Amino acid sequence: MEERAQKIKRKSTIREYAEAAAIAILLALFIRAFVVQAFKIPSGSMEQTLLVGDHILVNKFIYGIKIPYLQSTLIPISEPTRGDIIVFIYPEDKSKDFIKRVIGTPGDKIQMQGRQLFINDLPFDDKYGFYDEKAGNPNRSFGPVVVPKDHYFVMGDNRDHSLDSRFWGFVPSAAVKGKAFIIHWSWPNWNRFFHLVR
Repeated sequence: MEERAQKIKRKSTIREYAEAAAIAILLALFIRAFVVQAFKIPSGSMEQTLLVGDHILVNKFIYGIKIPYLQSTLIPISEPTRGDIIVFIYPEDKSKDFIKRVIGTPGDKIQMQGRQLFINDLPFDDKYGFYDEKAGNPNRSFGPVVVPKDHYFVMGDNRDHSLDSRFWGFVPSAAVKGKAFIIHWSWPNWNRFFHLVR
């Protein structure tokens, strides 16, 4: 009788652990799908803001609740604004995620002459743009183009080493996954832990 009671107790304990593990997994999947997701910076296109080896957290909730994989918005909350650093599905290869800074929002006219960006025909204070002096004298002129409805014009902060909207066009709003907000880990840049992304 006592042996049977111990077996039942043992099964009950195993069941409790299994249920707790299942709940933890479901909660983690929910958070990853709808709230926060981790990404690693693989290239230098966002230097000096984000470096190779930075591990960032992306707020997926800020731009609305989306159905995973379908990328259709269930509950809109806000939209990307100029200056936001966003993670999005690369329009030319949907298996890849890219990270860039929003420069133009729907309706904006974007033009670049040398190092000077113009938005709606006015000079833009491009305080995050980094230009590589060792790149020689690249042709930086671009545009003008007008950002269509429900699209964004994005650029890497490392202007001379970024594959961005200047080359492949605009980012559809449906492709935006979220906004980068913090570096939670960086190797080998230890001083960048918990550094807010701006």
